[in-house]
Amino acid sequence: MPSGEYDPETVEAKWQERWVDEDLYAYPERAVDPDTVFSIDSPPPTVSGSLHWGHVYGFTLQDFVARFNRMRGDEVYFPFGYDDNGIASELLTEDELGIKHQDYERREFQKLCREVTAEYEGEFTEKMQNLGISIDWDQTYQTISPEVQRVSQLSFVDLYDKGRQYRQRAPAIWCPECETAISQVETEDDEQGSHFHDIEFGVADSEEQRSSGSRTESDDSEESFVISTTRPELLPACVAVFVHPDDDDNEHLVGQEAEVPLFGQRVPILEDERVDLETGTGLVMCCTFGDQTDIEWYQAHDLPLRVAIDESGTMTEEADEYAGLSADEAREAIVSDLDDAGALLDKRAITHTVNVHERCGTSVEFLVKDQWYIKLLDKREEYLEAGEQMDWYPEKMFTRYKNWIEGLQWDWAISRQRSSGIPFPVWYCEDCEHVVIADREDLPVDPLSDDPPVDACPECGHDEFAAEDDVFDTWATSSLTPLINGGWDWNPETEEMELERPELYPFDMRPQGHDIISFWLFHTVVKCYEHTGEVPFDSVMINGMVLDENREKMSKSVGNVVSPDEVLEKFPVDAARYWAAGSAVGDDLPYQEKGLVAGEKLMRKLWNASKLVESLTEDAPAEFDHDDLKAIDRWLLASLDRELEFVTEKLENREFSKARDRLRSFFWHTFCDDYLEIAKQRVREGDDPSAAYTLQTAHKRFLTCFAPILAHVTEELWRDMYDETSVHDQPWPEPLGLDADVAAGETAMAVVGALRKYKSDNQLSMNAPVDLVQVYGDIHGFEEDVSGVMHIEELELLGEEPEIESVVTGVDLDYSLVGPEYGAQVPDIEAALESDDYEVEDGVMHVAGVELAPEMFTIEESREYVGEGDMLEAGDAIVIVQHAD
Repeated sequence: MPSGEYDPETVEAKWQERWVDEDLYAYPERAVDPDTVFSIDSPPPTVSGSLHWGHVYGFTLQDFVARFNRMRGDEVYFPFGYDDNGIASELLTEDELGIKHQDYERREFQKLCREVTAEYEGEFTEKMQNLGISIDWDQTYQTISPEVQRVSQLSFVDLYDKGRQYRQRAPAIWCPECETAISQVETEDDEQGSHFHDIEFGVADSEEQRSSGSRTESDDSEESFVISTTRPELLPACVAVFVHPDDDDNEHLVGQEAEVPLFGQRVPILEDERVDLETGTGLVMCCTFGDQTDIEWYQAHDLPLRVAIDESGTMTEEADEYAGLSADEAREAIVSDLDDAGALLDKRAITHTVNVHERCGTSVEFLVKDQWYIKLLDKREEYLEAGEQMDWYPEKMFTRYKNWIEGLQWDWAISRQRSSGIPFPVWYCEDCEHVVIADREDLPVDPLSDDPPVDACPECGHDEFAAEDDVFDTWATSSLTPLINGGWDWNPETEEMELERPELYPFDMRPQGHDIISFWLFHTVVKCYEHTGEVPFDSVMINGMVLDENREKMSKSVGNVVSPDEVLEKFPVDAARYWAAGSAVGDDLPYQEKGLVAGEKLMRKLWNASKLVESLTEDAPAEFDHDDLKAIDRWLLASLDRELEFVTEKLENREFSKARDRLRSFFWHTFCDDYLEIAKQRVREGDDPSAAYTLQTAHKRFLTCFAPILAHVTEELWRDMYDETSVHDQPWPEPLGLDADVAAGETAMAVVGALRKYKSDNQLSMNAPVDLVQVYGDIHGFEEDVSGVMHIEELELLGEEPEIESVVTGVDLDYSLVGPEYGAQVPDIEAALESDDYEVEDGVMHVAGVELAPEMFTIEESREYVGEGDMLEAGDAIVIVQHAD
């Protein structure tokens, strides 16, 4: 029997250790019926630092689902991964050790990355276990492990063979800080301050005029035009000027040439519909490359390439005297020189949206590079249809997925110029650049240290090869988590890709944050759909972000981050789990300690109520004929059935807050405040087996239903009171199917509640006898229970409503209307109202010689019993207490 106060610190640590030692959540090694499997494609946290509250929140929601489905009889597959492959782990290593990856030989730097991430991965494991997350720790993986490297390289080979992958020298989105290509999904918009510069361009002689000599020096035009730009440092990369076809004012310039100030190159003036007539002067310079539109013009008009900014954000030789400066330094110098030359006509401050790398916040550039791509744009409709096949919790999140697909402008660039990551299994013929791909049987390989699978180029016969030294984008690997967990591999006998555990796929649920729908979810759909022809998930559960108590995003720079350790030093884990269940899935959840305090209170209530139940049910019968249940007991179990059906439905639909709050309310108020008091008295005074059986049956059902949320306290109570097997292995309760007058029972409980309050307000003990209570309301079948618990000598049910009259208790004036209208007369009006000297006719009040319109006042009324005794209102029932001793 639980005794004393609940000690969560000791209890929670005990069960966290026992759960791991007992392999309580292990997925079976034997063959499993696919119909009994519930598989979760849990997100592998990026090893970029310590776990934060977002991880705690997200994994706790996943745990609710895992525990709930486990209790419903499913074999739950709940793995854990460590995403330690790629740029995030590199940046962590550089920051931790104070180094730069460029200063190390690749293998040496990779070794350092493994050492740093291993420390954090150990911390991740400890944190997840300390939170009571029911992960199967035999099902873990690292995205940099040889096994996962093999899956990632197999994916590359499979997509290459299917024609879904290609290498091309093309404009790529580039981060100068990280010195690597990135994909569109790794960029985000950032509002930044900048300046618009109005720069004067000259109109030069046309090529025809210069070659024919038809113009003389005296004929030279001094015509010019103005271009507004935020990036004057791109002037050396200018290759054309564009005019909109509908721009009548500038139409005459089309076909001529512009001379770029300071740098002198002559560029054609062309027309294109993509010019924004509403921005700047309507004339736009095209530079290779400033943005996506520049790239489109470059490709559509077959323009020359002028690269003025290199991989590190430094000006190239194309920038002439500005070569070697950073882009920011060059901008300042060029603007100054334009001003000196009289070509800078204006400079004004603006705020505009800038595309930045989401990892470091650096403004991106566009460089021409050899990169590997996965085709996306030709199958956008198919990927959209694939998303429609999945159930979305909440449904509104599908819109984000849809909007991302519709806004795609690039294929997926998957190559990165970094030191740590999974290498491409590719070599190139040094003579003809023919691509040589590794054999599937040899994977994983590293071309920097492994030989190609051929001795000579299949295309030209040359025998020397260059290794590809790029690595995969992180998301190119983490997008394979369903296949990694499913054991996807090449079968040399069938010469096909197969799953070792096909019962897992498609996964039943993909849980993740809404911030990575375009990153992880979309890319996983793409990869798995291309490899298997199926969508990877039956359902998607999207959680929101954890905000601070002011509903602001947590940020280290702002200083409003709350760490899990900091919280768990003050509150039990189950309190944190209770808090996590407090938001609608998909919505952001503010961290507020009142939510954790409420969780602690519920834990104590459950503990103390359990102690009382156990003391009352030591001799409770294990079985009891339900036909012999008394009305109040039948009502309690029937009502609990109804609540459990609601809770079950809400958990199925991932509506955790509705399930939590409904269960808490019924347990706290209906069971503890009302029924437990009635049953306690019946058991103690009459050794009532119906009450004892009902108490124990209801209590067991409460523990099992609270178990997914309050995982530790329910385990302690269950194992101590009922069974040495875990509460988390118990079946989810099914309805008992009892018939009862639920409405009459609820009315009876409302009457008891009203009488308890009456006694408390009148400073009477709960055992104080009451001579006569009259009830107008249906409590048929529950009279004995009401009388017994409230010590009522005589209980009378009334067939008619007692005589009640409405009594005016006051008049409220709307001073915003009365004041302006009557001014100095307001005190007289107030005095007349105080002495009840007024009349109301047809909604108009006559008072102190004025008439108040209906909207100027509100009459407050109360219902009062005309007869003898005190009237209480109990929901829809009316209770008359004649007198009490």
